[in-house]
Amino acid sequence: MKKVLILMMVLTLVVLLILFVPVKQSLVFYKENTTEIEAYLPLENQETFQIIFTHSIHLTDVVEKYVVLDNQHIQQYEMIYEEFGIGMPSNAQGEEEFHSENGRYHITNMNNVFPEIKLRNGKAVSEHRLVWGPEHEYITEFNNYFEPGAWFTIKVDELSLWQMIQGVRIHE
Repeated sequence: MKKVLILMMVLTLVVLLILFVPVKQSLVFYKENTTEIEAYLPLENQETFQIIFTHSIHLTDVVEKYVVLDNQHIQQYEMIYEEFGIGMPSNAQGEEEFHSENGRYHITNMNNVFPEIKLRNGKAVSEHRLVWGPEHEYITEFNNYFEPGAWFTIKVDELSLWQMIQGVRIHE
């Protein structure tokens, strides 16, 4: 009887460890300012992703490029857009470089580092997209995972199996 009790305790401990110990680094989309996981995308350090949105006034695409840093922060390293105006930079700052190519403006060499990003899925023009993969070959629309107008906090976190089960994995 004592052996069965010890075995049950060990099995319970193993199951708890498997479920609740963080195992996978991911780009996590938390609902608003909560710890409720809406969706996640497994990403390792130095992997890149892009958020593309249609500017609500200019109605042209804006591409923001990011990389996951070793300290689980997110660095914006490039921005591409077609129109100057409301909400868009008119030039580079500091060490950044500004140039135009094929009718689009590029700001490169950006070093904007964030522990988290607060983002609202477009409501008036709901065309946000997430791009990732070695050759940026995967793309999905935010509307596949979030309601138009929803806002969330994006962070890089280690997720446990339990957290991954509760959230929705973003896939190609």
